Amino acid sequence: MRLETFKFPLLASCAVAASSLLSGCFGGPDMLPLPAPTVQILSSKAEYVSGSTALIDVSAAPAATTSTLAGTLSVKLNGVDVSAAFKADPANAGHMVGLVPGLITGANTVVASHGGTTASLALTAYPITGPIVSGPHQTPFVCQTANFVMPDGSFFGTATDTNCSAPARVTYLYLPTGATALLALPSTTVLPANVSSTTTVAGTTVPFVVRVETSTVNRGIYQSAVLHDPTTEAAPTPVAPPKGWNKRLVAIEGFGCPAGWYLQGGAQGNLALAGFDFSLLSLKRLGEGYAMFANTLHHASNNCNALLASEAAMMSKEYFIKNYGVPAFTVSAGCSGGSYGSSQPADRIPGLFDGILMACTFPDPLSIAFAGSDGHLLTHYWAATNTSGFTDAQKTAITGYKGVPAFIAAANQAGRTDPVPARADITGYVSAAWNALVPAGLRYDPVNNKTGARPTVYDNSKNVYGIDKTTGFALRPFDNVGVQYGLAALNTGSITPAQFLDLNEKVGGYDQDANYIAARTVGDAGAMTRSQQAGLQLGGNGGLASIPVFDVSGLYNEDNGYHYQSFHFSLRERMLQANGDTKNHVMWRGNPVPAGTAWDSFIQWVVAYKADSAAGTQRDKVIRNKPSQAVDGCWTSANQFITETQTLSSTGNTQCNTLFPSWTFPRQVAGGPIAANIMKCSLKPVVAADYAVAFSAAELARLQAAFPSGVCDWSKPGNQTGVVVNASFGPSAANLVFDVSK
Repeated sequence: MRLETFKFPLLASCAVAASSLLSGCFGGPDMLPLPAPTVQILSSKAEYVSGSTALIDVSAAPAATTSTLAGTLSVKLNGVDVSAAFKADPANAGHMVGLVPGLITGANTVVASHGGTTASLALTAYPITGPIVSGPHQTPFVCQTANFVMPDGSFFGTATDTNCSAPARVTYLYLPTGATALLALPSTTVLPANVSSTTTVAGTTVPFVVRVETSTVNRGIYQSAVLHDPTTEAAPTPVAPPKGWNKRLVAIEGFGCPAGWYLQGGAQGNLALAGFDFSLLSLKRLGEGYAMFANTLHHASNNCNALLASEAAMMSKEYFIKNYGVPAFTVSAGCSGGSYGSSQPADRIPGLFDGILMACTFPDPLSIAFAGSDGHLLTHYWAATNTSGFTDAQKTAITGYKGVPAFIAAANQAGRTDPVPARADITGYVSAAWNALVPAGLRYDPVNNKTGARPTVYDNSKNVYGIDKTTGFALRPFDNVGVQYGLAALNTGSITPAQFLDLNEKVGGYDQDANYIAARTVGDAGAMTRSQQAGLQLGGNGGLASIPVFDVSGLYNEDNGYHYQSFHFSLRERMLQANGDTKNHVMWRGNPVPAGTAWDSFIQWVVAYKADSAAGTQRDKVIRNKPSQAVDGCWTSANQFITETQTLSSTGNTQCNTLFPSWTFPRQVAGGPIAANIMKCSLKPVVAADYAVAFSAAELARLQAAFPSGVCDWSKPGNQTGVVVNASFGPSAANLVFDVSK
């Protein structure tokens, strides 16, 4: 936020023009020294500047007894005068704003002088190609600028270096009268006769012409879109933004995670401006004046690494601000992969997003992978070890899902942890998922290419998990030591003690190549800790604690789609555990939830709390400004809403659960929490009294042998740490948690 302690009203003896601030107004030799100016960076945090420029704000105030300015305002970067870069900020009296050029990689100092006093600001800059906090660049890395399709149908251009950089390009689109899709603007000097007009939420009426800028940031392909008429407006600057921009910014999210590794990305998620029909972020948003930005590496189908994704989002927002100015607020909205593309960066980097609207929610990719890994052990047990000893009803009771098809759909998501190509397994299982653009010669094979890139959620984030010095593979956080699969099914009588024992004796685990092994899997403790610190496992204790979090169904399919409602409740439970309540979280269920209604309520909430200047923390402001309609409930139709606290249940114990019942997952049936955030459970001895059934002496001995170190004690929190906000994994020394290169 801007610091507005000092105002800089130009006195009668000085010209009002901004140039007078830089050329100077001089007083006599007996003038008192003026208070020091204030200097702050607007485009990013001072320790995380990307590229060679920074948007700087300088303000000053005359001493109370002076009637003229005591001297000139000058600004220097590393001793070089950059005063000419500064212009008066029309939105903030007494403030000068400048896009300062010439930053060097590493330490920089900005010094502002006025009236004999000075103030300085230390900046740390990094290359626009990154990294800043995500650790060493991922290798291999496939460039896609040459086949990235621009809004006008052309290609972005050939990469100019090994970091996949390409020169920035500006493309204009327009909406013809009566049309529902944007077309390429034929000229930037004369508008077409059939161009439509639009009135923004700020009340400004402008031609429906959209400026799209495409560039490369953090090795990803960046794009932004905003209303701007090139025939009547100059090129935008931070102090002269487009007339049609309502000062609100939306981060565009992507979808799906499998195969999102080792490439730049050829798609921008839902920023497909030729059609732009995503229900939550439609063409309507552009017409209302919203600006939008995206980065291919902030799209899980290109990059399933939340640390790198959040860095790409941070650097892309900075790039936008340098071109257009500081937004009043920034929000993110997305479905599926776009849900954790919203929540994980928001939690890692407080202030990056001022609110998130999620649909088809997952807390993080790890939640999908872990549930899949548990489920895949069970599919193997029933397919290869005990092929006829359980009914489908018993399998359902053990896994927690609505039915066997739902269980299989979830279990097959273990493929994203499996680096071995073409593994033969149950129907629908796909191991080693790759984007076709990654050359076969770069890919891992346990026989033919043991040092190749490994296509897993773990290896893709090895800067966080760390590297096994023996194998060279990423360390793995999955652990099932002490997990009693089917515990609730045993206690309810759905399975027999004999079945429970056989299952837990033989379910086994995985090795580093995701091969089945007889022993349980022991996860690496350091990898577990760092995954939480980095926010790869969503904590909810960071930025999510102090912004509106609006969660809607998006997809309702408990039968076979693996977008199950339990994931929505897992996220909420993590916020509850981290913050003591979920007053800043709202859940709407339905099939579907009216997207426009959700968006309007969400934006009303963000606008209200951002306008609150009264005392209190940001969390206080978010909670007290929640709109009356922003309450839990479910939609029976587009026009009928049932106000009701949402709970996870398949029993029909409430109106909403009757309409939209929800089921659980294997680790919850084993006694684990709905939050699904305990990677390694605390252990306790096997005690017969803990079970609702009676074991014979021989059975109890078998149970103790199956769990020689004990069984999970879910009453204890395990090894949870929560996210370390603004955590760095190199090269930035600020908040450095781990550096895999060292």
